This record gives sequence, C-alpha cells and structure tokens, in this order.
Amino acid sequence: MKLVSWNVNGLRACVNKGFYDYFNETDADIFCLQETKLQAGQIELAISGEYKQYWNYAVKKGYSGTAVFTKREPLSVRYGLEEDFEEEGRVLTLEFESFYLVNVYTPNAKRELTRLPYRLEWEDRFRAYLMKLDAVKPVIMCGDLNVAHAEIDLKNAKSNHGNSGFTPEERGKMTELLAAGFIDSFRHLYPDRTDAYTWWSFMPKVRERNIGWRIDYFIMSERLAPFLVDAMIDSGVMGSDHCPVLVELKEIEL
Repeated sequence: MKLVSWNVNGLRACVNKGFYDYFNETDADIFCLQETKLQAGQIELAISGEYKQYWNYAVKKGYSGTAVFTKREPLSVRYGLEEDFEEEGRVLTLEFESFYLVNVYTPNAKRELTRLPYRLEWEDRFRAYLMKLDAVKPVIMCGDLNVAHAEIDLKNAKSNHGNSGFTPEERGKMTELLAAGFIDSFRHLYPDRTDAYTWWSFMPKVRERNIGWRIDYFIMSERLAPFLVDAMIDSGVMGSDHCPVLVELKEIEL
C-alpha cells in the first residue's frame, strides 16, 4: 500500500508544473494534498476515475485547504476536528476498515509568532483528536505540520532557534504527540539521515543548495511500525516549495 502527501502550495499552479506527471507515475493508493488554495468548482482534475475525491475547502478564497484522492472506498469521511466548524479546511479524516487516515495542514505560527498561541491551542485539540481515533483503530496522519522537530530536520538549526516552525513550544508539541503513542515514520527508519528536507524557501539558490527544512510527515500509531516498509522524500520533484513524502506499508491486518 502506497500513500503520498504533498503540500502543493496552490493546486492550480502545481497542475501547470508537472502535478499530473508525478501523480500518474506514483500510482498511489491514497494521495493527500495540503494548501490546495481553491474553492469548489474552481478545478476539474484530469485524474483516473478509480480515485474517489474528497475536499475540505477554506472559507477564505485562495487559502489553505486539503484534499484526499483514494482508490479505496472509505467507510466514512470527517471534515475538521470532531463537530467543530473548521473554516480553514485544514483536516480531512477518512475511516478505512483497518485504520484512520488523517490529512492535515497545521496552522503556521507566522513571523513574529503572532499566531503561536492559537497554534499551541490547536495542537492540543488535534493531539486529543488523534488519540481518540487511535483508541478505536490505528491512525496514519500525514501532512505539512509546519515544524522541524529536531536540529537534524533543518539545515541551519542554530540561526533558526526561536523562529516560526522551530520554537521550543512547537517542537515540544511534536514531542508530546510522539510520546502519546505515535511514530515519525521517516525517523523511525532513518534516525540519523541528514540533509533530508521537504521544504525550501523561494530565496535564490536555496533549494539548489538544499538549505531546507523537514516539515512534512507521515506520523502513525506505534502499533503500525511492523507494517512499515519504507518512508521516502521525493526531493527532486518540483512544482511547489514543498516536495512529496511517501510511505509504503504492508497490508494492515489487525
């Protein structure tokens, strides 16, 4: 089973930058997007009809948004966290027979950390939501989490201490999540791999020199670790300031 996650930073733009080539080449069972930046009716994707499409649009035009394309028929689909109306379209949950899939675009703390208090409150609600799901069946969560967890996860750790995405508070929330019974799939398999990044700024030569951050993840329930075959970063794929991340798993039978 192959799962892909990609922050496309505007799907309409990414479609013109090779999205279809990558989508068709990967032939994923489940393909998750973040930051689609569109509303219903603004795009008609030319993808195979074997994929069922689920979209969570932000109320604000051209902002945020998530989507999941799946060959597998979900048992149920949830939009947002629990019953809360979530106007930024950040969370999509698909229930399958053996697991929950949660696609998320975590709020950014913003420059000057103006949104950090909201971000931290959101992290607590999101962790509680994942734990509630995990009590029923295992969880596979993916997306742009807007945090580099450890110094190994970004190129210039010292100069970025305290900046958005690398504050002690944000990193601490990731630590709390993992301590609650989840694993970072990539670090589970490759704990010491350096220069493995998923996002680069648009400043000149930054991506070419691989001065990046690893902020896109597949996080999953610890009990799924035996089913994990590989976790990959497709850093050579362009079309966005993020690159896709992937996991391959054995068929989950619990």
